[in-house]
Amino acid sequence: MSGKATEIIELLSPTVVALGLELLGVEFSPTGTSAMLRLYIDAPGRLVAIEDCEAVSREVAAVLDVNDPITSAYTLEVSSPGIDRPLFTAEQFGRFIGEQARVTLRMAQDGRRRFQARITGVEGDDVLLAHEAGDMRIAHDNIEKARLVPDLVALGLAAQPKPSGPGGTRRKTPKNES
Repeated sequence: MSGKATEIIELLSPTVVALGLELLGVEFSPTGTSAMLRLYIDAPGRLVAIEDCEAVSREVAAVLDVNDPITSAYTLEVSSPGIDRPLFTAEQFGRFIGEQARVTLRMAQDGRRRFQARITGVEGDDVLLAHEAGDMRIAHDNIEKARLVPDLVALGLAAQPKPSGPGGTRRKTPKNES
């Protein structure tokens, strides 16, 4: 996370917590003369409602106006984490042990910067992952971006894959054959 993103989290977190919500993290993307500030919030024990996003937007906009941490014009966006939840802290990785995550590193490790792996644990500030090439230990500071990979079948949003291999594939009969 950038220094600006960390500064913004420290500034806005008390306001979000006062609304009974959690500030998971922020994405700050400066581009030329403007910027995008996206806040991800969570509602412990329930889904995030549009009213939660509206309330956070209203309250943090006031805090940002008073403290003015962003010197350029910017767009403020408040979002729920969604099913492909971003992971910003080592603690958040710890909440999802056993889940698959798509991870992008700042500096390559074992010759790779991007991969998908199962979260197996957290030790201090290190995230432990099981990858096809073996187990990995990654310093959280080296993680540029991470998101959970939703299991669409388990969520009931996709059909169970058909078995493949011997006996598992079917030949489609062309219409002109009987």
